[in-house]
Amino acid sequence: MSIGQRLYQWWDSDFFYAFRTSPVAIVAFSVVMLLFGGALLAPLLSVMDPFDMAALNLMNGFTPPMQPNAFTGDTFLLGTDDQGRDLWSAILHGLRVSLFVGFSAVGLAMAIGISLGLLAGYLGGWVDALIMRVADVQVTFPSILIAMLIFGIARGLLPPEARNDFAIWVLILSIGLSEWVQFARTVRGTTMVEKEKEYVQAAQLLGLSRLQIMRRHILPNVMGPVLVIATITLALAIIAEATLSFLGVGAPPTQPSLGTLISIGQDFLFSGEWWILLFPALTLLALALSVNLLGDWLRDTLNPRLQ
Repeated sequence: MSIGQRLYQWWDSDFFYAFRTSPVAIVAFSVVMLLFGGALLAPLLSVMDPFDMAALNLMNGFTPPMQPNAFTGDTFLLGTDDQGRDLWSAILHGLRVSLFVGFSAVGLAMAIGISLGLLAGYLGGWVDALIMRVADVQVTFPSILIAMLIFGIARGLLPPEARNDFAIWVLILSIGLSEWVQFARTVRGTTMVEKEKEYVQAAQLLGLSRLQIMRRHILPNVMGPVLVIATITLALAIIAEATLSFLGVGAPPTQPSLGTLISIGQDFLFSGEWWILLFPALTLLALALSVNLLGDWLRDTLNPRLQ
C-alpha cells in the first residue's frame, strides 16, 4: 500500500470523520496548535528575551498596547509590564514554561498511575487494597493543596541557593504526585477486566511472568482511556501550575510562566495597567479551555456508550 493510500485510509477513518464533522473539536485543535506553535517558535517570534534582565529597559515600563512610550518612543504590540518587559515576548516564553511543566507533570502522573493501576488490578489482594486506600485518602483532599504541600516539603529539603534553580522540577514533581489517582483507578478497573480474557490466560500457560504479561499484553489494551484522561489532566496541570505560580510558590520570577505573569498583572490591575493582567489571563483561558474541549471530544468519540 502506497503512502497516499495509507494517508487516505487514515483520513477516511471513523475517528477523523468524527473530527471533521465536529466544529468544536476543529476550533479547539486549531487554538491548541496555534499556542503550541507560538511556544515552540518563541525565540523567533518574540521581540526580546524576557528572561534576560540585562536587556530590559525600565524606562519602557507600563507602556500601553500599541502606544509609543513617553520616554523612549518604543511601541509594543501588547504593552509592557512594570519592568519594561514586552508582554508579547513574555507570554510566548511563559507558554513554553507552562506547557513544559504541564506535559512533564502529566507524564510523571501517567507513569505512577499506570504502574500502580496495573499492579493493583492484576495482583489484587493486599497490594490492591494498599494502593487503593492510599488513592482514597489522597482523593479526599483537593489536588492543589496536595501539590502545595509537596512543593513546600521539596523546597524545604533544598538549600536556599538552589531553590530557584530547581523550582520548575519541584513544580513538576508536586503536580505529578497530586494527579496520579485518576490514572491508577482507570487502569486498575480495565486491568481487572482484561486479566480474565483468554489471551491473558494463554500467556500464563506459555509461562510468561507477571511483569511480561502486564507490559506486553495488558498495557496496550488499557491505553485508550488513559490517553483521554491524560488530555483532560493536561489542562488541570496547566491550571495547577498557574495557580501555584500566582500564589508565589511556583515558577521563579526569572522564568515567569503564565501564572507568574498573571500574578504580576494583578498587582497593577486597579492602578489602570489592565493589559499586564488581561493578555496572559486570556492566553491561559484559551489554552486550558481548548485542551479541555479536546479531552471531552476524545472521551465522547472513543467511548461508544456516550454516543
